[in-house]
Amino acid sequence: MNTGEIQRIDVSFPSDGGIELAGWLFLPKETGPRPAITMSHGYAGTIHHGLEPFARAFAQAGFVVLVHDHRSFGGSGGQPRQDINPWQQVVDWRRAISYLETRPEVDPKRIGLWGTSYSGGHALVLGATDRRLRAVVAQVPTISGYEAGLRRANGDALVALEQSFDDDERAQLKGEQPRYLAVVSADPKVPAAYRTPDAVSFSLEPNGRPLPPGVWENKVTLRSTRLARMYEPGAWIARVSPTPLLLVVARDDSATPTDLALAAYERALQPKRLVVLPGVHYEIYQKYRDGAIAAELAWFKEHL
Repeated sequence: MNTGEIQRIDVSFPSDGGIELAGWLFLPKETGPRPAITMSHGYAGTIHHGLEPFARAFAQAGFVVLVHDHRSFGGSGGQPRQDINPWQQVVDWRRAISYLETRPEVDPKRIGLWGTSYSGGHALVLGATDRRLRAVVAQVPTISGYEAGLRRANGDALVALEQSFDDDERAQLKGEQPRYLAVVSADPKVPAAYRTPDAVSFSLEPNGRPLPPGVWENKVTLRSTRLARMYEPGAWIARVSPTPLLLVVARDDSATPTDLALAAYERALQPKRLVVLPGVHYEIYQKYRDGAIAAELAWFKEHL
């Protein structure tokens, strides 16, 4: 697909277990080995969930951009579908970096990484453990699954949630498939990961219109929630240095709580930069997107 001078091509590359990961490669008008950015989506999303405007802006500025679906989501392989293991996603993302290194359009010494929401947490882990990266952007990142989880479920609700995790585990021992819940639902009778109106709206219509048929399902395995509540990517933030880190935070974020991100930033070492934008979590992809793109582009231009 071409829009103006930017070319978007479908690509795929292998990862562990013979799984093929699918995505888009955005090529700028400039030729020759170029600096590159690898991107991926948030929890239970796909590359269709608000990433393309960012990728096109980066490509317009002269970067090669790879955007991939995590395994079991979108165009990528993997079973069971809609199943999230954050550590497997980190492993797969390393393969995306390796794939970019092989592309003739890419300068392998100038690769940056951009993660948002759940993958913003992955960006901290990868930034701390993969020195091929020359710059990292973590946008509205997951910092602590435990702390964020307590704000969504505590007391009797937490007891019930833990019971559902245990029941699912016992059922899988008997050979049953993992149990599912909705990613989003405004109906309190429907088990769902997220219920706020902005989460529902973004998940179903991330670009202001319904998603193309067949690219996403409104479901996620229950065990993904257990793993999310165990995931602590903020523990890695001090180790990202000396790789330059940009943290982009939404001022009124409850999905990936603002206070957790600000406290994590204080633990990060130089070189680092903090950008706080107005609004809630999902507005970073829409209402305040231009501000995020401007800050992130400046960071990548400075360090790539």
